[in-house]
Amino acid sequence: MDDSAQAAGLKQKLENYQPSAATIALVEDTSILLLVGVSGAGKDSIKHRLLETGKYHHIVSHTTRKPRENQGVLEQDGREYHFTNLVEAEKKLDNGEFVEAKMYSGNVYGTSVAEIQKAHDHHKIALTDMEVQGVAEYESISSNVIALFILPPSYEVWQQRLKQRYDGDADPEDIKRRMQTAKHELEEALHKKYFRFVINDDLDQAVEVADAIAHGAPAGQESETARALAQDLLSKLS
Repeated sequence: MDDSAQAAGLKQKLENYQPSAATIALVEDTSILLLVGVSGAGKDSIKHRLLETGKYHHIVSHTTRKPRENQGVLEQDGREYHFTNLVEAEKKLDNGEFVEAKMYSGNVYGTSVAEIQKAHDHHKIALTDMEVQGVAEYESISSNVIALFILPPSYEVWQQRLKQRYDGDADPEDIKRRMQTAKHELEEALHKKYFRFVINDDLDQAVEVADAIAHGAPAGQESETARALAQDLLSKLS
């Protein structure tokens, strides 16, 4: 089988992949918090602060892409990702070892059953950040999964945060791409009832709100305020 045929076969398996009944039962019996947000909203900061509490288990995803450098530090296997290859990824699909898996830019990304099992066995909340589209896969398995969409406090502050990432030398094309992606993400999240919105104005407060929601706090006035902000941000991108 040539590479193109193998890739096509793997893509088909990913599109048709369904977790086993045992995996679905595990997901339904495990507390899971998924963090989503536009670039610059601060979801990584919130994730790291939640992990520091000791109440959360970080879901380390599998990927077939190569490790990259982030701010001069090379990614490590088992920390940022479990790095694997297409052959091993396909074996895991065939063995039902993923909760969910997808292909993005020619690489496979997936959550292993083993990662959710670790959180379940240690009575912790499974936590990760992901793209908007990935949340739908979890929600199709269990409605108990909690999805939080993190927002910057305003459009102006959001733009300032993005520019600060470039150390004063902003790339207009990159920012334009980020805004296009953000527009799609906001549209998607606002149309899905399962998303809760959290404003990251003060990091301590945002972490506190996220933690409370993860532990079952009901939606309150702050959620409506955050949803209204999401709609305002989207209007400025339209």
